Amino acid sequence: MAMNGKNGLSRQMGLLALTATGICSMLGASINIVPFMIQKNVPGIGPYVLYAFAFAAVPAIFAALAYAILASAMPRAGGSYIYASRGLHPYLGFVASFSQWFGLSIVIGVIAYVTLPFVRDIFLGLGWPAIAATVSLGWVRVFLALLLVWGFVGINIKGSKSYALALLPMMFLMFALGSIVIFSGLAFDQDDFLSAFKTQENTHFVPTVSADFDWRIFLSAAALLFSSFIGFDSIAQAGGEAKNPSKNLPRAILLAIVLVGTFYFLFASAVYHVVPWSYIAETALQQDISAPGLLSLMLPAALGLAILAGATIALINDLPAMLLSVSRLMFAWAKDGIFPSYMTAIHPRTHTPYRALIAAGAMASVGVLGSHLAGDFFLGIDIMVTAMMVNFLLMCITLLTLPTTNPHLGKEIAVVRNTKLQKGIGILGTLFLLLFLGVHTYKDLTAAVAQWYFHSTPVYLLVMGLASLLFLYKWKSMKKKGLDPKTIFKELPKE
Repeated sequence: MAMNGKNGLSRQMGLLALTATGICSMLGASINIVPFMIQKNVPGIGPYVLYAFAFAAVPAIFAALAYAILASAMPRAGGSYIYASRGLHPYLGFVASFSQWFGLSIVIGVIAYVTLPFVRDIFLGLGWPAIAATVSLGWVRVFLALLLVWGFVGINIKGSKSYALALLPMMFLMFALGSIVIFSGLAFDQDDFLSAFKTQENTHFVPTVSADFDWRIFLSAAALLFSSFIGFDSIAQAGGEAKNPSKNLPRAILLAIVLVGTFYFLFASAVYHVVPWSYIAETALQQDISAPGLLSLMLPAALGLAILAGATIALINDLPAMLLSVSRLMFAWAKDGIFPSYMTAIHPRTHTPYRALIAAGAMASVGVLGSHLAGDFFLGIDIMVTAMMVNFLLMCITLLTLPTTNPHLGKEIAVVRNTKLQKGIGILGTLFLLLFLGVHTYKDLTAAVAQWYFHSTPVYLLVMGLASLLFLYKWKSMKKKGLDPKTIFKELPKE
C-alpha cells in the first residue's frame, strides 16, 4: 500500500478514479434539471439556453487551466485552500475555501433531497403507486435523503477502493443511460413531440418561434449555468491521495471538464431539439421539470424509465465525490492549525479522514433539512455558485501572484511552464470571473424573495464573516504559541 506517511492519507487514486471524481461532481442536477428549470429561474432566456451554456464554459476553462497548473505544483489534500494560502494569502485561502465548503456541504443535502422525486417516479413507472406515495411523504423523503448522505459517508470512510467501487460503475451506467437522451433527442424532432403531446393531452400546443435577446438575461443565465462546471475542484481536493499527482491531477481536471462539457452540451441540445423551448418555459412555471419528464411523452415506457434511472444515478453519483471534497478541506485546515487538530484523525485501517467525513455528513444533513423547509433547491445552488465563483477567481489571481509570493513553489509547476501563457490564463480568467460574479450577485440581490435569507449573497457574506473571525482567532493563537504563521504558510503541509 502506497502511503504518504505512517499515519497519513494513502495515495491509491489513479487517473480514472480522479477523473470520475470530477465528472460525478459535475453531472447530476446540472444536466437533468438546471438547463430546463432555468426557464423559471431566469425568465426570458427562451431559446438562448445553449448559447448561455457555451458562454459559461469560457471562464470555466480558464479556471480549470489555473487549477491544473497549481495542482501540479502543490499536490496536497485541500486543493484550492492550499493553492491560495501558499500562493496568495492565508486569509484569502481560508475564507474562500470555507465558503466553498459551506456551499458544497449544503448542496450535498440539496441533491440528496432532490433525488427522491426521481426515485418516486421510478416506482410510478414500475406500477407501484403505493410505494411512490410513501416516498412523497415529507418525513419519508427527509429520512431517505439523510440515508443517502450517511450511506456515502460510510463508503468514503471505508477507503479509496470502496469509493471507486461505488463511483465507477455508477458513472459508466450514468453515461450509458444518459446517451439514450442524446440519441432519442436527435432521432426525433419537434413535430414528433407535438404529435405525441396532442395524442396524450388531447389539445394543441403552438410553439413560440422566436424571442427577443436581452444581454442582462443572457448573462444571468450563463452565470447560473456556470454551476455545471464547478465539480472539477473536487479532483484538486484529493491531491493527497492521488498517484503520480503532478501529472495525474492536471490530466484529470482537464479530462473531466472536456468530457462533461461535451456530454452536457449534447444532452441539453438533444432535449431542446425535440421539445420546443416555449413548452419547456411554460411548463417550468407550473411545475418542476427534468429531462426524463420532458421526453416521457413521446418515448416508449421502457426507454422513459431507463432515462429516469440514468437521471437518478447521475444525482446520486454527486454525493460520494462531493463528500470527499468537503472533508479534505476540513482535513487540510486542521493540518495547518486553523481547524481543531481533531479533524486530522486518520482511520488506522482505511487511512481516510473519518472525523472530517462525519462532519461533512452533518453539514449535508443541514442541507437536507434546509431544502425541506425552504422548498427551493435553487437557493442551495445559488450559494454554491457564489462561493465557487469567488474560489475560481482567487485561483486565477493566485496563478498571477505565485511566482512572486512563493517562488519556491512556483518553480514546481509541471504543466504550462511558459510564464507568459500562465499570465494570460490568469488575467483572462480573472476578468471573465469578475464579470460572472458581478452578474450573479446583482441578479441575486434584485430577486424578489419572501425573506432576506433566501438571497444567497447575504448568507454567503455571513459565512465569510464567521470564517474571518475564526481565522483571526487561530492566527493570534499561533503567534501566542511563538509560531510564525507567515513561515508556516510558505511550505506545503507534511504528508
